[in-house]
Amino acid sequence: ITPASMTIVFLGITIGTIMTMSSSNWLMAWIGLELNMLAILPIISKPKTTRASEATTKYFLTQAIASAMMLLSSTMNAWQTGNWSILELKNKFSTTIMALSLMMKMGAAPIHFWLPEVLQGTTLQTALIITTWQKIAPVTLMYMISNNIQPTILVSAGILSMIIGGLGGINQTQLRKMMAYSSINNLGWTITIMAFFPNMALMNIFTYIIMTTPIFLMMTNMSTKTLQNLSTTWTTSMTMTLSIALLMLSTSGLPPFTGFMPKMLILNELISQKLTTLATLAI
Repeated sequence: ITPASMTIVFLGITIGTIMTMSSSNWLMAWIGLELNMLAILPIISKPKTTRASEATTKYFLTQAIASAMMLLSSTMNAWQTGNWSILELKNKFSTTIMALSLMMKMGAAPIHFWLPEVLQGTTLQTALIITTWQKIAPVTLMYMISNNIQPTILVSAGILSMIIGGLGGINQTQLRKMMAYSSINNLGWTITIMAFFPNMALMNIFTYIIMTTPIFLMMTNMSTKTLQNLSTTWTTSMTMTLSIALLMLSTSGLPPFTGFMPKMLILNELISQKLTTLATLAI
């Protein structure tokens, strides 16, 4: 891929996300997400391998289904309310479909199946884009409609994401798949608190992005793709290996690291909402 075409592709990704974030109309938000999706496909398929082609196809099909669900939901709502405004999503059925389509777009359980496979089939740099930048637009839309979504749906999906993200990462030796399950787990926390305190959900996702970015960049720098690679980098780059270890502990939410702060605040909010059982499950 030439530098000019790469520039166009990255412009598409950036403009698509910004367009979705700044729109108040479902059609414009949908166009932004479509532009974003079509722009990232050449980046995923850049390594000329069958794994990369497979990952591109999986990503495209999943995102296309999610976009179709999103368009169906907003059209049904427009028939009932007479407008395409994002904040006017009143129909319960439309809201449920929209929530599911956004969860599918960001890779939250129970529609998470595509994320570990896509990340495993592409490069570390592309995996970084998918786990960070590509989450911003769907999370923003979910934030905008969070008042209309039934808390039961968000909490159920959130708890399921936490469980799948936590258990799925245990048996992995591939770092990209581990990071994918880490992303699913973190989205669980974000979605659960979205039902009660949307601003905290945004803080949680941005804290996660800030912590994940350096992990991927250091893994790219050291060309480590498996746990075995990571265990042998200690001799060549001690500082970087130690940094990755500390950042991973931070991402998992261990005190006294940064990643513990949003999780502590989320648990505090859940307990203050009299959801003690839920908070215990989250721990």
